Amino acid sequence: MGEGSHRTMEKRIAVIGSGNVATHLATAVEGVVQICSPNLANAAALAEKVGCDATNSPSGLADADIYIVAVKDDAIAAVLESVPTRCRKALWMHTSGSVGKSVFDGLGYDRYGVFYPLQTFSKSVDLDMSRVPFFIEGSDKRTTDEIRQLALSVSTTVYIADSHLRQQMHVAAVFACNFSNYMYTLADDVLQRNNLPFSVMKPLLEETLRKACSNGPERSQTGPAVRGDREIIASHEAMLDGEQLDIYGTVSNAILKRYNK
Repeated sequence: MGEGSHRTMEKRIAVIGSGNVATHLATAVEGVVQICSPNLANAAALAEKVGCDATNSPSGLADADIYIVAVKDDAIAAVLESVPTRCRKALWMHTSGSVGKSVFDGLGYDRYGVFYPLQTFSKSVDLDMSRVPFFIEGSDKRTTDEIRQLALSVSTTVYIADSHLRQQMHVAAVFACNFSNYMYTLADDVLQRNNLPFSVMKPLLEETLRKACSNGPERSQTGPAVRGDREIIASHEAMLDGEQLDIYGTVSNAILKRYNK
């Protein structure tokens, strides 16, 4: 595992998928010759952006050296089962953090692995992909090396990680990204009720992230629960009801338990 530098790839690459992850990868890697997605309009839109062909059927897949499957986790197996035999001798990889490379087993794929970028993706939001860490794994050492070279052509940081480690990373990412963003949504609900924009939280959020990254999140925890200030907690709970009250109480109790032993 470790860091590297950008390298050019002289390979023909096909991307299967046209969603958020597929969009960012297709525009980041060199040599994309085709986009394949069930929705032809979406495939064509991404293909136009990349400058390549589009198809909406696995039977129409172009001959390529590398195929990147960037679809929802529960669609990966079905995609792999539908691929023409003529394409299965190439290098295949999916982009999931939760699905193991074993999804390729028994389907006639010779070289395969995982190409997992640890980031939250939206089509409409530009990203510097060179800063996105990739967690990769191959079916054998040679395949792992090939996937690593592809990852290094996009990012400066690439780690070799087996299924267990990737799944643990994905769980951590859900806590750090998905759950925290939902907390932002709950905060925004409170702000909107009081005619305040979410932007008032920006300096607070930036400083929270800065301290978590520089000092560690556990040492950076602040607020009434870490102080054991139950009076303030009770006054906050009196302002809330329903889901917001439940979540506030659950998280406050968890913080009280960790920091006030």
